[in-house]
Amino acid sequence: MDSFGFIIHAMDVQDIREHKKILRFLPSRTVEYISSRFSPFILSHITGVRSTATGKEIEGWFVGLPMTSRVLVEYDFGFVAQQIHKCGLLAEELGAKIIGLGAFTSVAGDGGITPKKGLRLAVTTGNSYTVATALEATTMAAQKMDIDIQREDIAVVGATGSIGKACAVILAQGGKRVRVVGRDGEKVKRVGDEIQKVSGTPVQTFTDVEEGIRGSKIVLTVTSAMGNIVKADWIERGAVVCDVSRPRNVAKEVMHTRKDVLVIEGGIVDVPGHPDFGMDFGYPPGKAYACMSETMILTLEGRFEDYTLGKDVQVERVKEINELAKKHGFRVSGLRSFDREMSDEDVESIRKNR
Repeated sequence: MDSFGFIIHAMDVQDIREHKKILRFLPSRTVEYISSRFSPFILSHITGVRSTATGKEIEGWFVGLPMTSRVLVEYDFGFVAQQIHKCGLLAEELGAKIIGLGAFTSVAGDGGITPKKGLRLAVTTGNSYTVATALEATTMAAQKMDIDIQREDIAVVGATGSIGKACAVILAQGGKRVRVVGRDGEKVKRVGDEIQKVSGTPVQTFTDVEEGIRGSKIVLTVTSAMGNIVKADWIERGAVVCDVSRPRNVAKEVMHTRKDVLVIEGGIVDVPGHPDFGMDFGYPPGKAYACMSETMILTLEGRFEDYTLGKDVQVERVKEINELAKKHGFRVSGLRSFDREMSDEDVESIRKNR
């Protein structure tokens, strides 16, 4: 049976304390330092993922990396890459032919290129399918909110990153009016110029998040920021906000204070078959992140190659993985907001408050 691995790291110190009780009374920075030296370990065995097209069934393992998001982006990259590499070695020992880089393991350093060195198995960040599902979920939400996506400005916060840039390019190629929002002025200008060149569509650029999203009825946030960067009073009335980032860029308080705004999660997917992930990572049975799903799709397809690696996401691969996903029975899991499914009645209530 073909198999895969997928790396899950701690989002914050509390995640580590729950798994390593011995550390629960130590200061947060001490917990991060000690746990970052621990070896990767197997969190769970995944079974029951089955293609609707071919009937092929696969298995996999979640590989635990006891490093927080902060550690992954702030510690020496050589050390971080070595720890991610060890996750790949562990997956290889179990027989996996490909491993996916979850959350900040794909953000750290060079997007998986260095940790890949010396591994026999293939590596993917999962970013191609993350882009595809984020755009599909955003389009679905806009339709339900009666927003004409062809006529409204779409702000992509984090558009200088791999996922954000690919989202912005695809939107612009489809004739959408795109706003490129990022922190680094030089990168923002360069990305804006690139998108305008390939799409022929005028692109607005911003280095201030508030300025970039004000007036936009559609906002995608895809940053590697470790906190909430989108404030409730910056969001246009009746807008759709697709938050792809983990940790979230949009605070949960927006749901309570802005009854006129639809905030959705990007990249949540229904997995075909009767998947048992062997652990609870915050979603109902049978649902997974798009980055996890890309790894599963490639395993079902027998494509054991470094599919999405490095800091650039190829538009062609976004389209290809989306077609492979449909073939094997993966689909965007409706609309979800802050860990709960949004019914048509929920969306209608928000729409009426515009």
